[in-house]
Amino acid sequence: MKRQDAKPRSSGTKKSSANFAPIFASSRLCVSLQDFRTPLTMIDRDRTLSRDVSATQIPSGDKTTLPAATKIMLHQTLGGSYTVQTDFGLFRIDGKDGDALGEQVSDHSVTAATLADGAPDPEAIWAQLRHVFDPEIPVNIVDLGLVYSMDVEKISEPAPSYRVLVAMTLTAPGCGMGPAIAEDAKSKILLVPGVSDADVRITWDPPWNQQMISEEGKMKLGLI
Repeated sequence: MKRQDAKPRSSGTKKSSANFAPIFASSRLCVSLQDFRTPLTMIDRDRTLSRDVSATQIPSGDKTTLPAATKIMLHQTLGGSYTVQTDFGLFRIDGKDGDALGEQVSDHSVTAATLADGAPDPEAIWAQLRHVFDPEIPVNIVDLGLVYSMDVEKISEPAPSYRVLVAMTLTAPGCGMGPAIAEDAKSKILLVPGVSDADVRITWDPPWNQQMISEEGKMKLGLI
């Protein structure tokens, strides 16, 4: 088994001693970062789906199909996917279906080579995890400090093959975004050459806190 614990990348910027509590204080069950959401002034407009598309319901993570002619509002366009609001809830649409929204189709292929034994490249897995975002926060889950560890284990069936095990958390135990984020992470990990299976587990030990955000993440949120 090959294990890598998450290590936030340093931007070389001196850490701020500012108190972040007021920024993250919220009556919601998830951390509220409304002031730091991705600005969509140029693209935050109504759309109508030109065809049926597969979508992931937020926050349940359930798969569903949004039919053609569904009216949507585009909220976020990070990580190669689209977060959209409909009259019946919030959904995430994969970038490969961007044309249905009037957007450019995203290429999700991963060209990383496997290791000598056929195992997936850990760096390629971490790179994929950095393409996973909370639907409301413009910082990926690695820099947000939500990913605690990543393991690669060899499995017997089908042989030879490898399973990726990720332990991650959420910003608060009552946050309902977990299933949607975990499903997005799993789907992106499975694109890495050499990966046959993936399991993304939510854990609450240790509890997440603001100091787990990388310096790069804090910079993107304007905290330093």
